[in-house]
Amino acid sequence: MSAKPPAAAAAPAKEPAKSKLVLIGAIVVVLVVLAAAAFLFLNSGNHEDDEYASAPAAMVPTFLPLDNMVVNLSDPGGDRFVQIGITLELQDDKTASLIKQYLPSIRSGVLMLVSQRSSEELLEREGKEKLAADIREEVSRPLGLGGSTGARAQAADESADEDERPRRRQNAVRRVLFSSFIIQ
Repeated sequence: MSAKPPAAAAAPAKEPAKSKLVLIGAIVVVLVVLAAAAFLFLNSGNHEDDEYASAPAAMVPTFLPLDNMVVNLSDPGGDRFVQIGITLELQDDKTASLIKQYLPSIRSGVLMLVSQRSSEELLEREGKEKLAADIREEVSRPLGLGGSTGARAQAADESADEDERPRRRQNAVRRVLFSSFIIQ
């Protein structure tokens, strides 16, 4: 009789060990599945971030600062002048190289534009904004760039069909920024 009780005691001991093994196996499988899902989720997010990061990189502007200019204004008596610092926001480095080739002509045109303004006009925000728009057009002129802000271009835009407007070549001079603007 002594042989039966040890055999009976061994059988119930195998049951808890087997159930523990199944439980540990199930936990391992769940952890592997969760790890794989986390990896796929994070990896798919990285591809979107890479695509997003590469798209704006192509859209990053190039800034080209011009030397400061001191210009007499058209005020009566001719005793007022402006010291103006201009930085051009350009589409790309290729445009910056092209502008540098025409820089003497561009600086002359900008000086002529500014010298036609009065201090009263340039003290107002609208006057500065109009000057920036005129400078943008002046910089674009020798480069043969489209998208000018002049009356002729505006009239062409108004008469053009909506389908034709996007086809016009975009101006590579995005904005004219003032880095300094001192009127005396």
